[in-house]
Amino acid sequence: MKQLYLTLEDVNVSGRTVLVRVDINSPIDPDTGKVQSDTRIRLHAKTLKELADHKAKVVVLAHQGRKGDPDFVPLKSHAETLEKVLGRPVKYVDDVAGEKAVKAVKELKPGEILLLENVRFHPDETVNRSSEEHAQSQLVKSLAALADLFVLDGFSVAHRSHASVVGFTHLLPSVAGRVMEAELSVMDKITKEVKKPFLCLLGGSKVEKGSEFVEFLLSKNVDLILTGGLAGNLLLYARGVNLGEANLEVLKRKRLLEHAERMGEVLERNPGKVKVPVDVAVKADDGRRVELKVSELPSEHLICDIGSETISLYVEAVRKAETIFVTGPMGIYEEEAFSKGTFEVFKAIADSNAFSVASGGHTVSALRQFDLAGKFTYTSIAGGAFLEHMMGKRLPGVEGLKAAAERWRKA
Repeated sequence: MKQLYLTLEDVNVSGRTVLVRVDINSPIDPDTGKVQSDTRIRLHAKTLKELADHKAKVVVLAHQGRKGDPDFVPLKSHAETLEKVLGRPVKYVDDVAGEKAVKAVKELKPGEILLLENVRFHPDETVNRSSEEHAQSQLVKSLAALADLFVLDGFSVAHRSHASVVGFTHLLPSVAGRVMEAELSVMDKITKEVKKPFLCLLGGSKVEKGSEFVEFLLSKNVDLILTGGLAGNLLLYARGVNLGEANLEVLKRKRLLEHAERMGEVLERNPGKVKVPVDVAVKADDGRRVELKVSELPSEHLICDIGSETISLYVEAVRKAETIFVTGPMGIYEEEAFSKGTFEVFKAIADSNAFSVASGGHTVSALRQFDLAGKFTYTSIAGGAFLEHMMGKRLPGVEGLKAAAERWRKA
């Protein structure tokens, strides 16, 4: 079968300037602005090392956070972390596509790596346009003029039609990096190897696509969906549970309440298939873990984890499953007092014989924190892109690579 996209095996990078779009969006310490987890950086370091070892001039494009969010910060700490991971110098410039960036790219020597500033600082980046339209943007035109090749390594951003994801594929020879290649290969296997009972664990805070994904899973005859984290809180709210003003404010701030009505309708149509927490752990004023039954809500304190009874119910469900898909932790796993739910449920999955797949940066970070990452069948740093690809949707980044490969074959 003809390969739909090109990879690093198809190109010679020696002496060439290579633009590489990665996804090293990482948890950030709010006090220092420093990277707290190097999970994504370590994964993409493999592609960057291979390019540098083959004497490419490597120019890295990446983002951090979203405009208006606390973690929307420069990439200086990312460059320092990448340098430690690689064990070799990594240059950094606080500019995306202006004079400083252009000068830094032109001065690169074979085997050197340069990380440009947070690409979302540039106004062209996050406008949703086609690859043809993005190809005419200042961001893309400025950098494409300096490069010989584009490598898309960030599968986790491939669902976004952003300038640095799709614009270069219209102007430059473009290939999939090692992370992208591995993700696409495994995704093909995942969608074809579902043994039942099929269980899904839906947690975390990025549940914008939660209702749509839940509906997709139910249409594919998933046997049970277990929820926790903000996803669980949102479903409790959709069921009419009064969470308390502090917890409601979090859902508002994360722009999740708009999904509550649809979530409620999904629950009504599928009684028994979607489980919500029966008890939760809240953070007392002194930081202690206090468990409450859902019937004891609302609480003036933040819900930070699922409770012990919910953990037991979820662990029992995990033991009966043959296929398990996980997206998102069960609570604020970074804090020891509220890591219990995530650890115990994830450990039950790791100890099972099920075909287990985990997706999303926070999910993978939690697995690494608990030393469980190697015990799942497969772990993916992608979140939204993973879900969309599972649902059979076309990802702009992948489509851009396919179109670039087709143009290359015709040339």
